[in-house]
Order: sequence, then C-alpha cells, then structure tokens
Amino acid sequence: MSQTIATPPTVRLDSDVIGKPISRPEGAAKVSGAAKYAAEYNVPNLWYGYIVDSPIAKGKILKIDVDAVLALPGVKQVFTHENVPSFAWFDRSYKDDVAPGGSPFRPLHEPEIMFSQQPVALVVAETFELARYAASILRIDYEVDENFNTDLEKARAAGKGFDAPKGKTGFLPPPKPKGDAEGAFKAAPHQVTGEYTHHAQHHNPMEMFATTVEWLGDGKKMNIYDKTQGAPNVQQYLRKIFSLSKEEARVVSKFTGGAFGAGLRPQHQVFMAVMAALELEHSVRVSMTRQQMFSMGHRPHTIQDIKLASDEQGYLQSLQHTAFAETSQFEDETETVVNWSGILYKCDNSKFGYELAKIDVDTPADMRAPGAATGSFAIECAVDELSYKAGVDPLEFRLLNYTYSDPTENKPFSSKRLIDCYHEGAKRFGWEQRNPEPRSMREGNMLVGWGMGTGCWDASMQKAAAKASLSADGKLTVHSATNDQGAGTYVIMTQIAAQTLGLPLDQVTFVLGDTNLPEAPLQGGSWTAASVGSAVQATCQEVGKKLLKLAQKMDNSPLDGVAFEDVQFADGHMRANEDITKSVAITEVLATSGEAAVEAESSAQPNPINMLKYSMHSHNAAFVEVKVDEDLGTIHVTRVVNAVAAGRILNPKTARSQVLGGTVWGISMALMEEAYLDNNLGRYMNHNYAEYHVPVNADIHKIDVIFVEEEDDHVNPLGVKGVGEIGMLGVAAAIANAVYHATGKRVRDLPLTIDKLL
Repeated sequence: MSQTIATPPTVRLDSDVIGKPISRPEGAAKVSGAAKYAAEYNVPNLWYGYIVDSPIAKGKILKIDVDAVLALPGVKQVFTHENVPSFAWFDRSYKDDVAPGGSPFRPLHEPEIMFSQQPVALVVAETFELARYAASILRIDYEVDENFNTDLEKARAAGKGFDAPKGKTGFLPPPKPKGDAEGAFKAAPHQVTGEYTHHAQHHNPMEMFATTVEWLGDGKKMNIYDKTQGAPNVQQYLRKIFSLSKEEARVVSKFTGGAFGAGLRPQHQVFMAVMAALELEHSVRVSMTRQQMFSMGHRPHTIQDIKLASDEQGYLQSLQHTAFAETSQFEDETETVVNWSGILYKCDNSKFGYELAKIDVDTPADMRAPGAATGSFAIECAVDELSYKAGVDPLEFRLLNYTYSDPTENKPFSSKRLIDCYHEGAKRFGWEQRNPEPRSMREGNMLVGWGMGTGCWDASMQKAAAKASLSADGKLTVHSATNDQGAGTYVIMTQIAAQTLGLPLDQVTFVLGDTNLPEAPLQGGSWTAASVGSAVQATCQEVGKKLLKLAQKMDNSPLDGVAFEDVQFADGHMRANEDITKSVAITEVLATSGEAAVEAESSAQPNPINMLKYSMHSHNAAFVEVKVDEDLGTIHVTRVVNAVAAGRILNPKTARSQVLGGTVWGISMALMEEAYLDNNLGRYMNHNYAEYHVPVNADIHKIDVIFVEEEDDHVNPLGVKGVGEIGMLGVAAAIANAVYHATGKRVRDLPLTIDKLL
C-alpha cells in the first residue's frame, strides 16, 4: 500500500460538490427499513443468547444451578464462569484501541462481582423468547460483600484520590502550573470560588448493542455483524482473545443507530456471541435490553473546583481548575477535563489538577465530547460568575481574556475564529439588547434569562486507508472500513471522491463498515472527516494520476506533457488548468486504453511537523434564552444560537444536523440527564427510558446554527476539523448562566431541576 503524508491537495477542489447540502445516499434505505443493523441480519436457523446480570454490586457467585434451565426443550447451553470454553484466551494485559490503563473486564471469567449489572451468564436457546424465559429461572446464589462503595463524594472525603496515569490514548495530563496562582488569587479584587458537579450520565443511543454471528461452517469462519464505532477494533479484539485469523473473524457494521462513544470499545455482547458461536458451531445473536445498556460505561460522575480572580477591569489574574472523577476498581478511566480552561483563556497565573477515585462501578466510557463537556460546564459558569463580580458583560469579559495562541503548549493555533463566533452569534441572538441585571427581563409570569458559553475541541486526524476503482463506464467505487453512526460519513466521502475526480455524485458509491476493506480508525473524536476523507482524497488522486498517464498515451493527446499538478477534474473530464480547451473525457480515456478499470489504494496520516508546530482546535460560542416559571421553577430553553468555527464545512446539511444534535444534548445535560445511583444498593435505579430523561420534541424550540468561515492549511489536506463534539460544548453552561440571569440563583450541580431553584 502506498502511503501519503498529509500535504495540501494537488487537485483543485471546487465548490461544485463539496460545501453543498447534499442529502445522504443511504437515507432512503434507513427510513424504509432496507438498512440492516446488527440485530436485523436475516441469518437462517439462528439461535439467541440472553444475558443474565448480577443483582449485587460486590461479592462472589457461590453456586449456579443450571439443571432446570437445561431441561427446557430448545435450550442449547448456559455459559458461566464455570464453563467458559478453554479456547477463549484472556490476557489481563491486552487492551483494545481505546482501553484505559489497568486490567480490562473479562466477562464470565471469574466468580467475583465487581459492579451491579455485571454479566454473569449467557443462556442460548432456539428462540429469543425461550432464552429470555430460561434466563429468568436461572438460579444463582451470591455471597454479598457489604463493604462496597459507589459514592464518589464519600471516596473524596476519605482522601481516596490519586493522580490519573497517562494510560489512556488521547488523555492529556493537566498543564503545568504557571506563576503564583494562589498568591494572585488572594491579591485580586474580584474572586469566585465554586464547586461544580454532575453525576453519571448514560449514552442511551436508539439502537441497543447487539451482535449477530453467522456461522459459515468452513473451519471457524464467521461473519460477525456488530454494533460498533469501529469494525477493525472489534476484529483485533476478537482475534486476540479467540486466536482467530482475519478470514475467520470478518466484522461488518454498515449502519450504527447512534453510539456517542459507547461503541468505541468492544462491548461484552460481542464476546459472548462469538464465544457461543464457536462453542456451539452455530449462528448466534446476542442483544442487550435497554436496562442492560446501563451496564457498559457512562460519563463519569465528576466534581470540579474552580477558583478565578480578575482585576478591576476584568482581566484574569488567577485561574485554578481541579477535577475529581470516578473510575472502576479494575481500570483507570481518564478524561481531559481541566485543560480546556487553560486553552480558552489567557492568564499568567494558573494551576490545574485531575484525580481519580476507584469505586465499585463499571468503568466509565467516552461520551460525546468526553472531558470537554464536563470541563466546559464548570469553567464557563465560573467565568460568568466572575464577570458579574467584576461588573463586566459576560461576552466582553471573554473578549478581554481572549488568547490568540494556546497558553498550555505555547503554540499558535493552526486557525482560530472564535472571536468571529462571538460577534456573529451575539448579533444573530440580539445580545446587545440584554439587560444585565438578574430578574430584570420577564414575559408575564415567566422570568427571561440570556446566557452564553464557549467551547473548544481537538481537531484531530488519525491514519486511515482507502481504495478506489473506476470502471470503464465511468462509475467510481471507493472503499474504507470506517463507520457511520449517523454523522453522514457515506455522503461526505461520496462528495470528496466525486469532487476529486470531477464525477457526478450519482456515479460514485462509497462502501464502508467491513474489515475486508482498507483499515480505518474508530469513528470518534470528530476525526473521521479529516482522517478517512484525506485517505479518500489521496486514493482518488492516485486514480487521477493513472488516468492522466493513460490519457497521455492517446494519439494526439491534448494533455501530452501536462503535469498532474496542472490538471483539473470536472464534469467527467480532465482539463489543463492553463487552457481548459485541452480536455478529454474520462470515459474516453478508459475506452481507448482498453482497461476494464483503474484502481488505486492509498492512505493518509497527520503531518508530524504541523502537529508539533500548531495547536489545532475547533471552537464555538453558544447563546441561550431560557424562560423560567416564577412559581413552579420549570425551565424552558426557548432559543439557542450556536456559532461554530470548524474549518472547512464539507456538507452544511449534515454538519448542521451534527451541531443540532450536540445542542440538544447540551440542553439534555443541563436540564434532564442523571443516573440515580442508590449507594445502599450500588445500583442505578432509573435504568430505563421512562425514568432516565432525555429531551422530546416538545422540549426543543428554535436552534440557529452558524458556521463561521475558517480556512486552515495546517490541520489536514481537506482543512476540516469535524463537528460531532463541538456543538455540545458551552450549551449546558450557557443554560445555567441564563437561569441565573433569569432568577438570580446560581446552580452549580447538573441537572438544573426544579428542587434546586425553589
């Protein structure tokens, strides 16, 4: 495979396709039911597995009585720690691509119980209904260890915190301290000290996790249809555990019904399904229930302490931000929480800290904008508080402390148009009409509040590969093993390929989600457009180079002697830049050459020089209007303007949808989402859709999305930054700040429920 270091594109990319609001080519399949998700593949003679969970938080399995279950006609097997097949090889040192430090959880491997809802058995039967019933009568005796703790605040009070190890990919340790943060704080005339908290939050995508294993009967060959954000990562995990070849463990994930980070790691249902299929030599499907979705990671309960101080004019004099977060007893899950404060604001005296505490819960997991959603809530609320103390408008306060370079790394930003986000967002929102006095704006019995918040997110790129085949009839097919969890991967990759080779969209097909295709990274971190998109562009450029060589072999070729850098592709033709009348149709080139197809495979990866030289981030500014019932304390988010600077926008339609989704999640985080953990039982008590609240249509009103134009030649060949996470940031803080403006009451604990206002 050829390899291409990320450099500016050599083929001209016009605005003909890229930058247009093109609809998703897979849209009809999704709404009609033709699109197959992990639990929908029609595999003949399929058996079903049902997972049994632990009802206790900590202890040990003493006895499992399987006789009554196995006596049921149609029950095929009950898998427990007592009969895990010998071929299921485990290694506590083995980690998947995004595993934190520590020892990964090994399902059905030991009698010890480490968290409530831990999977303890798998019942396999001829029908789903039978498997579910059989699981309900499985008798398991436990020895309960009453000495458990699921309370993060109790762990904090006991001094159980420890510095987070750098064991997780992507985790950045807190920035080093600068100046005299404590001394500057004490000397400053305006000070804010606050504790900001949120409890565990769960992903709850619409599609539940499931795996369908199609047993092919040729040795140990299987097609494994899994819900995941990265088929190659799942394949690597399964190959390691079960000693399988790539041919034996083909993983397919063509469509993913939302995941938001929950699908970055292989979940335990895929292990169980493959284990059962290998042992029984039969096709098996294992699906999680909605309740079981609360047993596989969450946004961690986090407590943040912030101390901010400014001078009389509002310039920051001291910035101190620490976080205390939960992790499991067996892994050290880490998030980048406090660093964002140092990136966003200029302050000569700063101090940061981040600690973990091990409690008896499952390992937390990445959840949309992991760390940043948590950190931005705290710092943006604290900045708002300090702006009031200093008597400076919250927007003006942010402009006073704006930084044009990254203070944490002493690097220039590759690009930063946050100041334009502020100005354009404020203008669209009408911020200049805001009365700064709390409780000064109302409509009848409703108190009206306006607030704002800011966010930034890494503009990352990972190594990715793609291959392309252009057939004689001018049809282009591009392949990569990447994923689409609903972000619009199919359409933007189609646009990139079509634009690079100047082909109509209906002549381009993008194929993804299969480990038989060129390897691609997990879909997460908002890096798919940059990573896979750059690989698609590089691959199509390789096809273009081959086409040019074929064109130059034609008799009286109009492109004879023209360098590839001097050729453009448009309207199905190759043309010389200096004289577009020197042109030849791509189909004519293929017909003349006699080639059935022109193929190429290539990859793209980050430019290491640019990574060392620049700090690369997307930015946003969110402006929010709330209306609070003065008597009842109910909060309604009636208007949001979210201004985003995220480099080049490949498709404003799908990008807007991503920001809309992120904004809705910010509203959800601020007002609704909270997993209620009964620390006496060590169990989440609202593990269902009825009681774990997320917004419905009636909760969402006007959301206005602005994309600020931003060019970036350093971040990647396409100049894109990704929009999956950035749209969520700053929204929860903006709501909390607007609630203060409306009511005069500060709430530093999410969600902002009625009881905290009354």
